[in-house]
This record gives sequence, structure tokens and C-alpha cells, in this order.
Amino acid sequence: MLKEFASQTPPDADALSDELKQAREALAGYQMKIKEKKLPVMVIFEGWGAAGKGSVISKIIKNIDPRFFQVTTMAARTEEEKRYPFLHRYFTQIPEAGKFQFFDSFWMEEITNAVIHEDLPEKVYRERIASVNTTERQLTDNGYLVMKFFMHIGKKEQKKRIEKLLDNVDTAWRVSDADLWQNKHYDKTLDVYDRYLSDTNRSQAPWYIIDASDKKWAELQVLRFLNQGIATALMNQSLAVPILQNTLPLKKMPKLADIPLNKEISEEDYKKQLDELQDELRELHYKIYRKKIPVIIAYEGWDAAGKGGNIKRITGALDPRGYVVNPIASPEPHEKARHYLWRFWNRLPKTGHIAIFDRTWYGRVMVERLEGFCSENDWQRAYNEMNEFEKELSDWGAVIIKFWVQIDKETQLARFTERQNTPEKQWKITDEDWRNREKWDLYEGAIDEMIQKTSTTFAPWHVLESNDKKYARIKALKIVIDALKKACKE
Repeated sequence: MLKEFASQTPPDADALSDELKQAREALAGYQMKIKEKKLPVMVIFEGWGAAGKGSVISKIIKNIDPRFFQVTTMAARTEEEKRYPFLHRYFTQIPEAGKFQFFDSFWMEEITNAVIHEDLPEKVYRERIASVNTTERQLTDNGYLVMKFFMHIGKKEQKKRIEKLLDNVDTAWRVSDADLWQNKHYDKTLDVYDRYLSDTNRSQAPWYIIDASDKKWAELQVLRFLNQGIATALMNQSLAVPILQNTLPLKKMPKLADIPLNKEISEEDYKKQLDELQDELRELHYKIYRKKIPVIIAYEGWDAAGKGGNIKRITGALDPRGYVVNPIASPEPHEKARHYLWRFWNRLPKTGHIAIFDRTWYGRVMVERLEGFCSENDWQRAYNEMNEFEKELSDWGAVIIKFWVQIDKETQLARFTERQNTPEKQWKITDEDWRNREKWDLYEGAIDEMIQKTSTTFAPWHVLESNDKKYARIKALKIVIDALKKACKE
């Protein structure tokens, strides 16, 4: 892309100034439409050292109310950030609906720097490119406008700018060793940049190459593309997004109605196995910490199925410093204003730790689907998006264990009634629980579809027969232990 790039001829000085004024006013006008239509806008600037990324960002944001934007600079990854998935620190920075987020460099810089200095094997590079393309597609599918600008200058122009900065004691600090190295190895860097831009140039989030040889001309080019992108995004907001076919391997699962729930365990056997299994899990927790293996345990199930008691028996074996339980309720306003997976990216464990989710991202295809909190296009698309999310975590090295806690309708009624008639348990039962019970058949159909479409080979569903809660607890402990043993051997 860069090697074939040919800049347009800029307007003469007067015409350029006039068009700049109009473009700035247009952007100022768009900010209210963006707020009104709740359009989240990500503006990503990449480019050569000394190409003027910071200068252009500074000029662009002058046209926007400071309450409606943030500027983020992605510095080198810290040791703490290295303990999370590659995408973690980027996905957690996405903007709220109705706001701008400007990025002075994003994931391109991290990937290309690693390639240039031969710190990224080809296989990992291809995986990172796939992650970037998938994530950008997910963002745009979920209503984000992603604008990507590459600030381009030639080798001589870069050298000239670097020398000018170095000549002034007040600006010399702006020249890094990386900038000097880059100019010396301009052709090698150009090859890497060119490949990356080609590999990540997609229709939903294309690259815009900016001739940055003149600062005013660079600003005008950015404003032209940005205003055009916003106008198109606002016009297309009501359009449905095509549903992609799942390409990830699935594990065949039975329907809930076909699973026998008459499994039981005696009190004596339960106590014996519980002590033995918790001791074994405790030892495995130390091993996964030492081996830096992240673990994600996701719980879904019917109301009153026994998720809380099941989780309690898992955590009873764990070092409290090495796990967190995330109780997931309805999203808060700041969570609802972002991609639905954002709040889960923010709750991922770091390497060697365990994150347990009491309710999960699967609410998208159950509660949100049946209660009308998202469109049909949204929840239909979510099956593939959640498989991709879990594949990203699996590729990172995470152990993913997903439990569906299953009971029958009669058992749920008995537990609801007991809760309602027992003062110390009444807080556990709500009017919403009774309303959801009336939709049992609808929920069962949605759950069956969810399990069939998202039980992948790398993150399969495990059904816990929980008419007998003690049986379900022992089964869950055994599944977790087996998964951690396997991970420790690999």
C-alpha cells in the first residue's frame, strides 16, 4: 500500500485554508449528531516517527467538546499487561457510545516493532493479524466507526524533521532512539509497515494513507476522511449486519430435555469425596500459579439451580489471593454504552489466576434475546462472536470451563417455594424469578440453541445435573480438576 501510494495534489494556500475552515466546522457539527445517535468513534493514528501524529490529533480535537472525547497513547506493554491477552489492553480502551476515542498509535505499532526487531515468529504474527481483523470486524458489526490513518513521509523528510528537532534543546527529547533507528533502516521498516497495512486493510475498517509532508494538508486529508466516515456511519446505522457462518470446531451436545436428572450421591460419599477433591484442587491451584496458566470458569443455569453453592465448593479449595468471583448482573450504564463483551474483557484473570463468572456473556443469547434488550441481528451474530472471544482466550493459553447447571421445572418450583417461605432465604427470590419461570419453554429452546452453537472443542459446555446439588458439586470439582491436570501436563 505504501509503496504504491501516490498523494493527491494539495489545494493552493487560499483554497486549503477555506476548505480547512469548512471541514473543521463540519466536524464540530457532527459531534452533536454522534452524541444523539450514540455512535462510538475510534480514530487510530499510526505512522512514521516525526510524521506528526500528535500534531494532527491536537488540531482535530480542537473542533470537539472536551466532554465528548479522550486521547490515549499506547506505550510499551508493562510487565503487568504482559500477563493478560494481547488484545486486553486495547479492547478495554474502546469508547462509549456517542463519544470519540483518539489513539496515538494502537496495536499496529506493537506488532510491527516486534516484527522489525525479529521478536515475533511468523506464526504468532499471523495469529495477531487474525485477532486484529476479527476484533475490528466485531467492533464495526456492533456499531462502532473505526477510522485508521497512517501518517506517511519519505526517508529524507523524516531525517530532516529529526535533525530539526534535535537542533533545539526544547524539542530534542521528542526524538527517540527508535526514531533514529527507524530512519537508518527505513526500507526494512517500510516493508514491514506495507505488509501490515495490506494484511489489515478490510472494507469495514480500511486504512487511509495520509501524505504528512505538510501539516495543514495532512490535517485537511484527515478531516475529509473523518467527516465522510461519520456521515456514512450515521446513514448506515439502521442496516442489519450479515450473520457469519461459524468456522470453529463444535462438540455435539444433547438437548436439555434428554439429560436424565435422577443422579444422586449419599451424604457420606459426598463428604468423603468433597474433602479429597478440594485437597487435590488446592494443590493444582498452586501448580497453575507457578506455571502461569490463566483459568476461566463460567457458570450459567436456571434460577435456584445451585450455582452459588457450586461456586462455593470450588472456591473453598482455592487460595483467596489467586481467584476472583464475578457476579454478573444487568450492565451498568457505562457498560451498556460499549460493546457487550467489554465488561468481560475487563474481568479477565491474569496469568496464574482464576476468574469465576456467576452468569456470563451468554446473557446476550438468553435474557437479552428473550426480553428484547437487543435486536435479533445482535443475538444471532453473538454466537460466532462469543466463539471467537473464547478462541482468543484459548489461544492465549487460558483453560476455559463452562457449566450449565440443570434442574427440572418441578425442582425449581419446590426451591422457589422454600425460599419464599423461609425468612432468611427470601432475599434469594424475586418477582423477576417468577416471571422468568413462566417463560421456561422459551428459555429452554434458547439454551439448547446456545449450547449447540457454542460448545466448541476448546471451550465445551458441561451440564451439571443439579436436582441433587451435592452430586452437581462433586461433578463440577472433578471436571475442574481434570481440566487443570491436563493444562499442567501440556
